[in-house]
Amino acid sequence: MRFLLDTQVLLWAAGVPERLSEDLRDLIDDPGSELVFSAASVWEVAIKNGLGREDFRVDPRLLRRALLENGYSELAVSGAHAAGVDMLPPIHKDPFDRILVTQAAMEEITLVTADPVVGRYPGPIRVF
Repeated sequence: MRFLLDTQVLLWAAGVPERLSEDLRDLIDDPGSELVFSAASVWEVAIKNGLGREDFRVDPRLLRRALLENGYSELAVSGAHAAGVDMLPPIHKDPFDRILVTQAAMEEITLVTADPVVGRYPGPIRVF
């Protein structure tokens, strides 16, 4: 099964795996799980790291390379994804979360998040 990990889950998996629940660690470690990250997450890390956010203190280039080296697949942001954001209900204002929700729905990938607000969107989303 394919899973699109949201930015926070990616950062925890890469840098502070103890923040992940046991169920989420099991999902990530399952050889049957195809793990996917969005280019939007790398962009989010670059922006928020540049703003000095403590919870985004990671070099986006190193993060991307490490994800690819560890078998994650990268999902580009397409024009169709960007245009599809306007179909979402106004549940969450964060543009990065909104593009991830749209990508998951359009690509039929389950979005994995720790954010219960994101979990309120319709579509293939699992909150851990």
